[in-house]
Amino acid sequence: MTGSYDGGVTEDAGGSAPQRLARWRWTVTAAFGLGGITISAWGPRLPAIKASLGIGTATIGLLLAGVTVGAILGLLASTPVLHSLGSRRAVTGALLLIAAAMTVMALALIAGLVPLLAVAFVIAGLGIGTLDVLINVEGAAIERAAGRTLMPMMHAAWSIGVAAGSGIGAACAALGIAPATQFIAEAVLVAVAGLGLAAGIPAGNRASDGQPQRDRAAKVRHWLRGCLDRRLLLIGLVMLGVELGEGSAGNWLTLAVRNGHGQAAAVAALFASAFAASEAITRIFGGPLVDRLGRVRTIRVTTALGVAGMVLFILAGNIWLVLVGVLLWAVGVSMGFPLGTSAAAESGPDPVAQVSVVSSIGYFANLAGPPAIGVLAQSVGLLSSFWLIVALFAAAFAAAGSFRPRPAAAETPVTG
Repeated sequence: MTGSYDGGVTEDAGGSAPQRLARWRWTVTAAFGLGGITISAWGPRLPAIKASLGIGTATIGLLLAGVTVGAILGLLASTPVLHSLGSRRAVTGALLLIAAAMTVMALALIAGLVPLLAVAFVIAGLGIGTLDVLINVEGAAIERAAGRTLMPMMHAAWSIGVAAGSGIGAACAALGIAPATQFIAEAVLVAVAGLGLAAGIPAGNRASDGQPQRDRAAKVRHWLRGCLDRRLLLIGLVMLGVELGEGSAGNWLTLAVRNGHGQAAAVAALFASAFAASEAITRIFGGPLVDRLGRVRTIRVTTALGVAGMVLFILAGNIWLVLVGVLLWAVGVSMGFPLGTSAAAESGPDPVAQVSVVSSIGYFANLAGPPAIGVLAQSVGLLSSFWLIVALFAAAFAAAGSFRPRPAAAETPVTG
């Protein structure tokens, strides 16, 4: 194995090259699904956790902030982890770290130790943030090896995993299964699956062939330079818009349907499910659309539909038009992250560092955007605050040109 960007599909032993590529693709798709399951594991159990530990809502907020902090640390750690361990061991290690964190969560709940639970949430975020970058780099490498768009389908697996994880948590809550028991069972599932998937990931670190090796300090400087790269920043602007839209839907959609449009709580929950389904379906069928239209036009079409959906959601008085707005809103957020990571991976000789830069922007928008909507809603009302999402969708439309494939001739080595 040479550590080439296309993963050494033609070099690893075991089966023909197409078979190895297919195995690699479905292995990474499964890893996306596991990531979605883990990140949604504790959400449905927060009421039970709050009651069992006797803590307040503010403490729950701090615990969840720990996930955010850990995820950002994971994004920063992903580049050195990949270069040190290689793809196979890095992805497996990230999944095992998540499994360990969930085990510690369970032990903290059994012992009633809030500080230990806080540490576990940070570790879980660290593992999820690291995994997110690694599997996106793998997905971009698979696309390059296959010669067609596959990333949206992989991100659909993440969306399906989120739905499955939420469903598992809701079912356990309905059946009276303790959160600690659920977390231990899921930790075993993630650990076993992670070890089982390892063989399907080619060795190597997806660095470009012929690039000089850099020491750690040079790699850090290279990552920081990526933060000032104009193309990466424009890709990040697209991801900022779509991820703020996605995060705001996850946090505010049901409340906006309930209070802003005067619907029952059950109807609001159905609208949230419709959003998730629309996003997943768009991602499932998005690959052929990208191959036909290209990344730039796909982002322009989806973000334009997102603008139309948001305007309908904010202004429509008819509930069926509001539902159409929800469905188009989901289309608007569906393709930015998967196509953004593909575009970022082409932006330089170190794809993991480039993906880490734009993923950091996306994570920031997804996690910090909803509180910003909440602050704005205090002044102008919740529905009116969604005009911020409209503006960022429009900015994403304008910056879509940054998703254009990078000419091979422009790929010059970057030395430390």
